[in-house]
Amino acid sequence: MPDVLTERSARVVAARKLTRRSGRDDAGAFLAEGRQAVSEALAQAAVEPDAVLEVFATEAAAAAHHELLSGTRVPVRLVTDKAAAVLSETVTPQGLVAVCALRDVPAQRLVSDPPRLAVALAELNDPGNAGTVLRTADACGAGAVVFGAGSADPYNGKVVRSSAGSLFHVDVVRSAPLAELIGQVQAAGMTVLAADGGGEVALDAAAGDGLLAGPVLWLFGNEARGLDPALAAAADARVRIPMRGRAESLNLSVAAAICLYATQLAQP
Repeated sequence: MPDVLTERSARVVAARKLTRRSGRDDAGAFLAEGRQAVSEALAQAAVEPDAVLEVFATEAAAAAHHELLSGTRVPVRLVTDKAAAVLSETVTPQGLVAVCALRDVPAQRLVSDPPRLAVALAELNDPGNAGTVLRTADACGAGAVVFGAGSADPYNGKVVRSSAGSLFHVDVVRSAPLAELIGQVQAAGMTVLAADGGGEVALDAAAGDGLLAGPVLWLFGNEARGLDPALAAAADARVRIPMRGRAESLNLSVAAAICLYATQLAQP
């Protein structure tokens, strides 16, 4: 029977450092926790061998997910329940954690090879919102999600969980200088749209006018403050979501879902 690693084992100690951004940046790796995230990570490793470095699993989790773990070449290391707990950022650890290589791509990829749809997050702070937007972007066919300087870290544990595996499906750009990038992607042929509750163009009108036909980069701002006025002004249009009810505003991730779904429908 293979050794069962404890919370004091060198590999577990090293992996625990990945729960902090500084540790992730130093190691070039992050943690993906739970069946869904680990499954998507291992699927990526099947085509990109360096995508996942190792998997930690309690004996119970290894037995429960035997089919998933037995079919991978990624090293699977048994750990105690306590070791799994120190690697977890949830109240009820699932006992299954993958150590994955950071998936950053350079912002210039959007310029050299513009996707049909992309998302840029400007100072979006809430990890849950960030992960939900990432998941929605994936569902709507986006090729990239850009996390501007000051936004949540896409490899934060809550972002990874909220993305439900979508982090492995789209290009991720971190700490991008959005003011500079906007002009570059516009020159490359992308239409930049700023989601703004006070925008001059209604979302349905934008669809009718062909603004969503693509390639499109959507800009979403801070949950409380919205977009920086300078960034909004640099966009090709500021787009609002028409609302018939009395709600003052929409949750950012909900607004992003509406905008991205409308874009998906408008694109060929």
